Amino acid sequence: MPLLDLAEHAEQLRTLARDFEALHARVRGVSYTPGTDALRQISPLLLMTQDLTATVLVRLGALDSSTYTSIAGSRASLECLSSVVVASSLAGNDLASALHANPYEGAPFPAYPADDASVRTARHAEAIPKMTVHVANAAHQLDLSGIGCHYVATGITRDLAAARDGADTVQRAAAPPLTSTQYDALRALALSGGRLYESSQRGLGVTRVAADDGTRISIATFRALNKRGLVDWDTSTSLFQGQKITVTEHGRRVLAKQRPAATAATPAKAVPRTPAVHGARR
Repeated sequence: MPLLDLAEHAEQLRTLARDFEALHARVRGVSYTPGTDALRQISPLLLMTQDLTATVLVRLGALDSSTYTSIAGSRASLECLSSVVVASSLAGNDLASALHANPYEGAPFPAYPADDASVRTARHAEAIPKMTVHVANAAHQLDLSGIGCHYVATGITRDLAAARDGADTVQRAAAPPLTSTQYDALRALALSGGRLYESSQRGLGVTRVAADDGTRISIATFRALNKRGLVDWDTSTSLFQGQKITVTEHGRRVLAKQRPAATAATPAKAVPRTPAVHGARR
């Protein structure tokens, strides 16, 4: 899974966290009367909780099979997401338990008298505290699930940033310094921009670079900058129209921190002095 997909996965977890938060608010504010009304009000909440649990499980499997597992710190994120599976499952269990504690109004077995109003009232009074506890516990577990998803999303973003910084550090340490020509080209592209275009020369297409400030940049210099990840260009337009060149974040950091390698100065040759005339000819 590329890093870009991992960033998208983090965003999906943030969306999942918001779904848990919305469901938490619904469960916490649910109002019902024991019996058929409770079944109608709580059943959709249980189904939504089960759907979110399944989604968390899918996200966990995707992360576990991705390149994220090779990034430092990923284990804590995986363990946290697995705890979200537990929390959301417990929320579903509590909502199911609330439905189990719910007093239903079906007819009793044969030979048993039907419930009168007092018996029905007593059954409701006994069920309400049990159902209230189960619903409150479900809301708490849903709250923990949302927090856990936010935590994992933040962890992925943090771990990816640390991995990129480490890669940049290695790249800066391994890459040779820019030459004066490369530095001037990168600086011109950063300040004024430029474009990559194709011109016709002797009937053949020749790719060229044009900086907006008029700086001359050879295609070889441009390719050297691109190979080091310092510049990029927009391929959504054709080369005949001109493709916009941009300096990457890595390129701007290099431009800010690195100066072109100093060119060794050629030592000036000593000019022999003309011997001074100490006296005039006699």
